[in-house]
Amino acid sequence: MTEDELLFFSPMPGALPLYEALSGKLLGQFPDLAVKVQKSQITFQARYGFAFVSLRRMKGCPPVFLILSFGLSHRLASPRIAVAVQPYPNRWTHHMIISHERQLDDELMGWLREAHDFALLK
Repeated sequence: MTEDELLFFSPMPGALPLYEALSGKLLGQFPDLAVKVQKSQITFQARYGFAFVSLRRMKGCPPVFLILSFGLSHRLASPRIAVAVQPYPNRWTHHMIISHERQLDDELMGWLREAHDFALLK
């Protein structure tokens, strides 16, 4: 973990273990990933960004959380998705509230694998 990643979580240090678990799973599945830390989000990218972590608060957020966003060619119909928007035709951005490591399950990792593959097609 880089110093920039650690500093990103200084406003909410309790979310760092969630990020470490997510990052570990992503880097384990996609070892070629680049991680880009910006002021408002952390981007996981292969050729293009496909998974994004932020700490911006949205309705329904518990005291400690991550917002995980990812893009797909279609809208997911799942109660796990807090918000889904279609910024362009055939491109849906999904936002999830992650507050427990158990949410980083096979279903989510499948969606992130699909987002990774979708980002490579841009």
